[in-house]
Amino acid sequence: MKFSEYVQYDGLGLAELVQNKEVQAKELLQVAMQHAEKVNPKLNAIVIPMHQQAVARAEQHSTTGTFSGIPFLLKDLHQEYAGVATSSGSNAYKKSKYVATENAEIVNRWENAGVITFGLTNSPEFGIKGITEPEAWGSCKNPWNLKHNSGGSSGGSASAVAAGIVPIAGASDGGGSIRIPASYCGLFGLKPSRGRTPWGPQISEAMHGAAMQHVLTKSVRDSAAMLDATQGSDHASLFNIQSPTESYLKLLQKVPKRLKIGFSTESPIGTKVSKDAIQAIQNTAKLLESLGHHVEQAKPQIDGMQLAKDFITTWFSQCAFTVNQVKQKFNAKDSDFELDTLAIAAFGAKASAVDYINNLNNWGIYVSQMNHFFDHYDLFLLPATASVAPKNGEVKTPTWQIPILKTLIKVDRAHLLAKGKLVEQLIKNNLQWVPFTQLANITGLPAMSVPLYWNKDNLPLGSQFVAPFGREDILLQLAAQLEVAQPWMPKYQSIQL
Repeated sequence: MKFSEYVQYDGLGLAELVQNKEVQAKELLQVAMQHAEKVNPKLNAIVIPMHQQAVARAEQHSTTGTFSGIPFLLKDLHQEYAGVATSSGSNAYKKSKYVATENAEIVNRWENAGVITFGLTNSPEFGIKGITEPEAWGSCKNPWNLKHNSGGSSGGSASAVAAGIVPIAGASDGGGSIRIPASYCGLFGLKPSRGRTPWGPQISEAMHGAAMQHVLTKSVRDSAAMLDATQGSDHASLFNIQSPTESYLKLLQKVPKRLKIGFSTESPIGTKVSKDAIQAIQNTAKLLESLGHHVEQAKPQIDGMQLAKDFITTWFSQCAFTVNQVKQKFNAKDSDFELDTLAIAAFGAKASAVDYINNLNNWGIYVSQMNHFFDHYDLFLLPATASVAPKNGEVKTPTWQIPILKTLIKVDRAHLLAKGKLVEQLIKNNLQWVPFTQLANITGLPAMSVPLYWNKDNLPLGSQFVAPFGREDILLQLAAQLEVAQPWMPKYQSIQL
């Protein structure tokens, strides 16, 4: 098979060729690895290759499994593969030469579905940013324009899928980390409901279920079929959710009912929203209406800045916990971490127990407010990101702040920057590019980014839909309808690297 043929298929399409014995798994792997060898030096999407393991698995491969024989990549964060180094995007891990001793359960389920894993993809340090530019590996480029970033934290996976290296790749989403790179790279990205997919055995959950594991794909049906293959709790799961009686893949064959959809293009934290983001949602609203759905301007009655504060409290506290764990595990020093990571950890470490419990209590209020919204609407439509992908190096700590941060961290006073009115400016600085995604994480609701818009410079921006809890079926059915009405798969073949 030639790459020009390979790139025309999604994951299920390639798997069908393998199952019908029209092509062998090892042939697909060869095409994928050859293309990666050609384009990855430009993209920096794959950072830890697994060629030896992949070739051995392809040689022994049977034709069973929904995704039988398709090349696949894992995200280098919480998707451990036994016997393979993992870094979590951090020099602390790289220096320790840490090698995973067992597979993550999500990896087992992907491999049981038949995929052939041949590498781990680039991610920001501990996944804490909406861009992928870790000091440990360097920037991950956007295939649509190499001057731009692929987004984060599943940026390497998004870059690899959009560039045609693989049709589907592992991802995770704790604050938008599936939907943000999906928006920037023109992919379909679904964040499942809280508890839908497993985190074990290494950990039971991440950020109280705000973070979920799934994939980035070119097609809607690949995402649906992979959710069929991976959903359900494991022995380590803290949260559990009932699986639907019918598979998601079969549900795609049904046209969604006429939906009532509320939409908004206003930033919940009062930051600027680009003309591209507004135009993307306006275009999507018109498309939805042409398909028979009712669309009107509406938004849930939620204090967006307070929600952002509560998200940041959890996000920063999680970072503090992670840095502390890594220091204990590897005897790591401050110099082994990025300055931004140390600053975020310093802020998080100073959150009081009372403040943290108050923050979690507010999560329940947001869930209630979203449920009230869904009493009147089937879905909430909003931009996935506030703009198209930023340029590499554009989202960074200002140079003048660096010596101040270093000094404050050294004397254990960095947390003072997150006090009083400064906290709102801190939030705006951190979330101005991506203010729309955290809502679904905190409330545990399923949400997706659908690639329906490219600007005049041929850079994509996703339309985000949020659904009631457990209703991935509505999202996937609508996405499949939109995919038929305005196909995006042919666009990937225009990318030249």
